Amino acid sequence: MYNELIRFDWAMKRLLRDKSNYVVLEGFLSTLLGEDLHISRFLESESNQTSKDDKFNRVDILAEDSQGRLLIIEVQNSRELYYIHRILYGVAKTITEYINLGNDYDKVRKVYSINIVYFDLGQGKDYVYHGKTVFRGLHNPDDILQLSARQQEALLGKEAGDVFPEYYVLRVNDFDKVAKTPLDEWMLFLKTGEIDAAATAKGLPEARERLRVTQLSDTERRAYEHDMEAQRYQRSVIRTGWIEGKAEGLKEGKAEGLKEGLEQGERNKQIEIARKLKRMGMTAEAIAQATGLSDEEIDSL
Repeated sequence: MYNELIRFDWAMKRLLRDKSNYVVLEGFLSTLLGEDLHISRFLESESNQTSKDDKFNRVDILAEDSQGRLLIIEVQNSRELYYIHRILYGVAKTITEYINLGNDYDKVRKVYSINIVYFDLGQGKDYVYHGKTVFRGLHNPDDILQLSARQQEALLGKEAGDVFPEYYVLRVNDFDKVAKTPLDEWMLFLKTGEIDAAATAKGLPEARERLRVTQLSDTERRAYEHDMEAQRYQRSVIRTGWIEGKAEGLKEGKAEGLKEGLEQGERNKQIEIARKLKRMGMTAEAIAQATGLSDEEIDSL
């Protein structure tokens, strides 16, 4: 059983910033990060845009959890060749924005960058990827640089890499499995906008109740429908361009293949004629004039 639910990316911009709805986003983050996470507050960022003019741009939420860590949640609907670089820039900018000039370096925040992408980002067999910094021994790759006992006590980490940002990439369109785990249930919702009545992943029962389209005001519903239509139009344009580009490529490939085939057939014909003329005792010069082959080609026959 399914209900007509608001897409998660739109809900991020309009509904999930409401403290009464924190439970939905907390459920998603807790499921992804594998820990019980609680949001303390949302932070303002240049990319937190809600106007209709940014409907094709990334959708950001920048939040702080109960441990003081920064969480960047981004949704990207349109294909972007350098999106990996964009992830890096977003993290670097966030780190520098939230440490005051003159503060000690221990004030640098731990950052999690969570990217929900609806296009083919890179190549791989999985649909969720996690990346973090690891310091390995150059001469002994199994030797991972650890923090000292004092550093571990101060930073609550065991490895030097724990201080650095961590990255998650959810390739939504690559999820094509039956939802067997809580994360799979979230992936299914992100892809289809539907939540099975039997889904129990943290945050999904609340999302099922709070993200119904029927609960939107008339103004919000019109805005939602407008944005969804804009995204459908964009996907249609991209899809049409891909189909037309592929068809044109096939057409050009066939034409080029036919041309090459004819040229090779004509060449084979001239080679066979040259062989016969050579057996008849004609000179290489005469054969070259008759067939257009070079002296080297005729000598090799």
